[in-house]
Amino acid sequence: MFHIVLYQPEIPPNTGNIMRLCANTGTRLHLIEPLGFKLEDKALRRAGLDYREWADVRTYASYEAFHESVKPPRLLVFSTRARRFYTEMQYRENDALLFGPETRGLPQILLDTFPEEHRLRLPLLPGNRSLNLSNVVAVVVYEAWRQQGFSGGE
Repeated sequence: MFHIVLYQPEIPPNTGNIMRLCANTGTRLHLIEPLGFKLEDKALRRAGLDYREWADVRTYASYEAFHESVKPPRLLVFSTRARRFYTEMQYRENDALLFGPETRGLPQILLDTFPEEHRLRLPLLPGNRSLNLSNVVAVVVYEAWRQQGFSGGE
């Protein structure tokens, strides 16, 4: 199992889509506050459909609270400011995959606490800024799961 960690997510439909992804891939979703919405938000429910009940979702008051509670063996961060492609990583069971908020990404001060080899990105055409958060998470989760032989899937 992998851990998807959303740092201060802002857009309810993105988080709803990610909940649905987590329910279908056996990944756990961790939400670091403050959230840009309430978990009862109508747009979140609409995007997540009825998968919310199947998704393992946990919230934390801060990044430090998440780290202290979960103690992930390895944390990988995703940013357009990283140099290494997400496909260059050998993903391991129980990796935590950290993604920043939609409008600003992870704060540089947090990003700088990770070794460069744990900072990953998806390639984009020159001049483009970013991809939709739920799309990025889906691409990364499926690559990590693929490397695990889609363990537990059918």
